[in-house]
Amino acid sequence: MPTNRLVVKEQIAAYTQLLFEAVNNDGGQDGVLAVRDQLITIVAALRGNADLESALKDPGYSPEQKAQLVRGVFADANPALVSVLAVMAERGETDYLARVASGFEAKMNDELNIAVVDVTTAVELDDHLRELIKQKAEAGLGKSVVLQEHLDKSMIGGIIMSTADERIDASILSQIEKTRTVLKQ
Repeated sequence: MPTNRLVVKEQIAAYTQLLFEAVNNDGGQDGVLAVRDQLITIVAALRGNADLESALKDPGYSPEQKAQLVRGVFADANPALVSVLAVMAERGETDYLARVASGFEAKMNDELNIAVVDVTTAVELDDHLRELIKQKAEAGLGKSVVLQEHLDKSMIGGIIMSTADERIDASILSQIEKTRTVLKQ
């Protein structure tokens, strides 16, 4: 049976609103940021685990069994997030999770007036560089910025920064690739 896109959009908005309000009321900005990270991890887990994905789509499992499976696998996540995931599993709507995560991030940006900037480097940032990146990002985005730092020892050097809308790759490897492309022409 075909699915009405407007109905799906409303369902995603409802999941997003419910999750955001529950988390924000319970844990404030810190709770919202923690659930954002958990959403990223869970979306990746669902995409990367074929057994879990197929179990959640298997008509041989009852809706209650699918909800219980989600509760068990993601038991360490925020309780509000686990509850929303369980409802989505019961209703066979876990495919919407990436869009719920995207909506959650947009709601976080709008309602809390913050932007999360993921910063990936080969070495840890010192306090001065961290503050400089934060100030430049706040000036560019026009809102408060929370840095999420990631170390990638495989990077030669440089920095990769990304928000929900943009990605800036100033890593040495990307500069080498750009140079290689130019030289080939």
